[in-house]
Amino acid sequence: MGLIVQKFGGSSVANSEKINNVADRVIKCKEAGNQVIVVVSAMGKSTDELIELALNVSKNPKSREMDMLLSTGEQISMAMLALAIQEKGHSALSLTGYQAGIITNNSHGKAKILDINTERLNRELQKGNIIVVAGFQGMSEDKEITTLGRGGSDTTAVAIAAALAADVCEIYTDVDGVYTSDPRIVKNASKLTSISYDEMLELASLGALVLQPRAVEFAKLKNVKLHVRSSFNNNSGTVVREVENLEKAMVVSGVACDKNVTKIAVFDVPDRPGIAYQLFDALAKEDINVDMIIQSHEQEERNDISFTVTRSDKKQAVNITKLVADAIGARGVASDDTVAKVSIVGAGMKTNPGVAAKMFEVLYRSNINIQMISTSEIKVSCVIEEIKAEEAIINLHKAFGLDNLVFKS
Repeated sequence: MGLIVQKFGGSSVANSEKINNVADRVIKCKEAGNQVIVVVSAMGKSTDELIELALNVSKNPKSREMDMLLSTGEQISMAMLALAIQEKGHSALSLTGYQAGIITNNSHGKAKILDINTERLNRELQKGNIIVVAGFQGMSEDKEITTLGRGGSDTTAVAIAAALAADVCEIYTDVDGVYTSDPRIVKNASKLTSISYDEMLELASLGALVLQPRAVEFAKLKNVKLHVRSSFNNNSGTVVREVENLEKAMVVSGVACDKNVTKIAVFDVPDRPGIAYQLFDALAKEDINVDMIIQSHEQEERNDISFTVTRSDKKQAVNITKLVADAIGARGVASDDTVAKVSIVGAGMKTNPGVAAKMFEVLYRSNINIQMISTSEIKVSCVIEEIKAEEAIINLHKAFGLDNLVFKS
């Protein structure tokens, strides 16, 4: 008998019919002789609806109260699924994040899991219960309800799987697995049977919405086997794990596009030690994650600094940057959210020179201007105009030989 953690996203539990389908799948796993813990997201678009509801009464809602509000979405899902399982003759118990023992820090809206007290989970498993846990939430050491940020239910599931040494963490979504690119844009995208933690982490961080980046990072750290599958069929999906001989013939495994990007530029920055620290420390203190950073020497003793943040952080990031710019004597600050980030990812890049040059050539021949570049051992990212992003990933996908691949299961 194994222990399996299953996570179902909002599209999988969007209505009562889909909840009943999930209940059937969960029961099938239980009847196969497994212990089962299920983590659920809020139903459909209910999180967006709750945010809209809050904005109807407050222009700038406090993050603590938003956590109190948004955490209710997953609680509805967990109770509904537990009721559906019980109605089908099986023992089920729903638990909030706190009841499941999930302890977080105090960062409302972007909380990080610090620990999981598994006593209650182990006790309920021993009773033979199917446990249904509300994803996306926990409780701080100060007894405050917190949420983990968008996609946080993935992190909840992986953290529980790690804490209980589960055999596998199955992430159920509305797609069959991890594809070489977004199949809604790239019609010839192919499903990968396996992908390494590092490749998946890069793709997740670069806009591939199948998995939340923090969840992949947690899985890699704790060596949790992930299986990304569809809620709507029984097909095998994509396994995320450490694999030594993973598709070694492939230089590039995926092409990603992230449109949730704002570029911020600071002009005429004094060229002296500590300036970059002053700026990015101020952003970090407000939990604003900075992605790409470029500093260019424009004239004697003056620099320009450009960096990217998510669009949801734009307003706060610009305000903070302006305060720092005034304090250090920079000339001004500008922002642009008409950009997107396109990226290629592949473990094969480590041993194959010329990959970046080929990407730049594809963009050049597509008449697409590159505004920013960042690289790692296994990825190259470029910031370009958003209106050119889909054309870019289609052309890159084809140029790197990813169209119509066939993988052996």
